[in-house]
Amino acid sequence: MGSMTGSSAMPSPGAAASPDETMEAWAVHSPGPISTGPLRRVRRPVPEPGAGDLLVRVEACGVCRTDLHVAEGDLPPRAPGRVPGHEVVGTVVSVGADVAQAPQATRFATGDRVGIAWLGWTCGVCKYCRRGAENLCPQSRYTGWDVDGGYAEYAVVDAAYAYRLPADVPAAELAPLLCAGIIGYRALKLAELPRHGALGLYGFGASAHITAQLALTSGATVHVVTRSAEARRLALDLGAASAGEAPPEPLDSAIIFAPAGGLVPVALEALDRGGTLAIAGIHLSPIPELDYDRQLFQERTLRSVTANTRADGGELLALAEQSRPHIAVTRYPMKDADKALADLADGRVTGVAVLVA
Repeated sequence: MGSMTGSSAMPSPGAAASPDETMEAWAVHSPGPISTGPLRRVRRPVPEPGAGDLLVRVEACGVCRTDLHVAEGDLPPRAPGRVPGHEVVGTVVSVGADVAQAPQATRFATGDRVGIAWLGWTCGVCKYCRRGAENLCPQSRYTGWDVDGGYAEYAVVDAAYAYRLPADVPAAELAPLLCAGIIGYRALKLAELPRHGALGLYGFGASAHITAQLALTSGATVHVVTRSAEARRLALDLGAASAGEAPPEPLDSAIIFAPAGGLVPVALEALDRGGTLAIAGIHLSPIPELDYDRQLFQERTLRSVTANTRADGGELLALAEQSRPHIAVTRYPMKDADKALADLADGRVTGVAVLVA
C-alpha cells in the first residue's frame, strides 16, 4: 500500500517487506461528510501477499470520486477501517509462490512496475464471467471498497488483475488512467458514438477530460457541459468545440460523469434521434420523472456503466500509449489525502488529484 513518509524500517525499492514491518495508511474510520473527517491516518503491518498475489510499494494513487463516496458512506465500506484508493501505480516488491511459477508471459517479478485498478477479483465461473461480462459478476470484489487500496505505503493485488505499466512515464500521470481512464473508455464504448459524431460530456473532471481526448482522437466533435469556469477553459484548451451550459447542436451520444440524477432528463432531451446516453458514475442522486415523448421517444437509449472488464483496461492503456493524452494533474503528498478528498468534494480540483509517495 503506498509510500507516505520515509522510514528506516521500510525496505529499499525492489526488496521484499518482512511481515513484522509496518506502514502508514489512511483508513475510513467513520463514514460521513468529508467535513467530519471520515479518514484517519493509521499505522498497520505491511500486508502479506497470498500465493497468487503481488505486494506493491505505491508510487502514486489517484483520488477518485468513488473514494469520496466510500469515505462519506454513499458506498458504505465493506469492512471497518477500509483503506481507499484504486488508481495505484507502484513497484512489485514481493510475489506469491504461484506467481513466481507462472508461465513467463504472465509472470511478474520484483522490480516490475504495475497498476492496480478498481476491479480486484471475479469468480470466473458465473454466467457473466463466462460470456465476457466479468464486470457484472455478482461476487466481484473491488480495490479500496472490498479490499484495501492505495492510500498507503503498500498494497496487495491479485496478479491476474494487475496491469503492466511502462517505467518511463511519471507515476502521477499513469495513475488516473487506471479508473478515470478505464471507466471513461468503457462509457465511451457504451455510448455508441458514431464515426465523426457529436458527443456531449456532462461534468468535466478526471474521467471526462481523458474521455474527451479519446473521442477527439477518433474524429468526434465534443461539447462539454459544466458550471466550473476552470473546467470550461480546460475543455476548450483540449479541443472541445464548446463548453457551457448546453450543447449548441443535437448530440449523437452523451455521457454523464457528474453524480447528479437531475442531468439525466436534460441530457436525454439534448440527444438527437437514435442517440445514446451513458451514465458513468457508480453513484447517482435520484433521477426526476422522465417525459417519454421529449426524452425517450425516437429510439433514444439510456444505459448505465458498471465497473469494467480487464479487457477494457488493457485496451485503454494501449490507446493511451499511442495517443498520450494530456493528464491535468494536481499532486498531493500522501500525508494530505484528507485534504485532497476535501478539495475534490468542494470542486477545487481541475482535472485529477493524485497522491504521490
